[in-house]
Order: sequence, then C-alpha cells, then structure tokens
Amino acid sequence: MRVLAEVHRRDGYPVNWPARPGAWLSQGPLLGSWVAELEGRPVGHVGLSRGGEGDLAPVLWSERNAAAPGAAAVVSRLFVAPGARGHGIGALLIGRAVAEARRHGLHPVLDVVASDTAAAALYERLGWELLATVEQRWSPRQTVSVRCYAAPP
Repeated sequence: MRVLAEVHRRDGYPVNWPARPGAWLSQGPLLGSWVAELEGRPVGHVGLSRGGEGDLAPVLWSERNAAAPGAAAVVSRLFVAPGARGHGIGALLIGRAVAEARRHGLHPVLDVVASDTAAAALYERLGWELLATVEQRWSPRQTVSVRCYAAPP
C-alpha cells in the first residue's frame, strides 16, 4: 500500500483513491497479480483479470476481431514506485501479465486514463494498439477520457 500511496501522491494514480486500497488491488475475477521487487523492496504491481462491468477494452477488441466477449483478459492496477522507474520494471510486469493471459488462451487488453501520458507512451513503445479513446462515466459527477489498448498479436 505504501508504493500505491506514493504513486497516487506523485502521479494521481489511481484517479480516485480507494476506501480500501488492498481490496481495490485484488478486486474482480483475478487471474493473477504480481509484485516487483528491487533490492528486496516492493516497487511495482500488476493484475490480470477477466473483463467486468465497465471494462471497454475487451468489448472493443472482441468486436474488432470478431471474437467472443470473454476472449480477452484485462491488464490492470499497473504501477511502479517513482524512485524505481527507469529499470524496465513496468515492461517486465506487463510482460508477466501478457504471458499469463496467453497461457489462458486470452488476448491482453487494458485501458488507461487519457491524461496518463507516461503510461500510454509505455504501452505504445511495447507495441500495444490503441483501439479507441472514449468518454467513460465513473460516477454521476465524473466523466473521464479513457484510452483502450490491445496487446500486439
């Protein structure tokens, strides 16, 4: 939780701080989650789950590829401690989640708040395809622009 709190303070991720951060990290039908360590300290996290209500990337990917709606897995909750960036940890975590999705016969997808340009740049450097940028209503008073991506084939 310390690393997540540090990322939130510095980068504003997650956009809305969860009431129960531990539950937020493990919510949904998880296929797995991984923590990266550097010199024995936790410095990053990523999760992988089946798509749930409100997940647009799996729907967009499925429609574009004439695939069953459940054929995608969502990479989520990716973050790296600010002091540990520049070591390739984000790419390693994404790679681990992608490998697990493929092991399950699923295609990895994700979405990211459009204002998180550093994350979008990472995904694009790794060859992820931008499916669409959409407006998503997160609450009656909050609409957020979200970029939906799919992993390369």
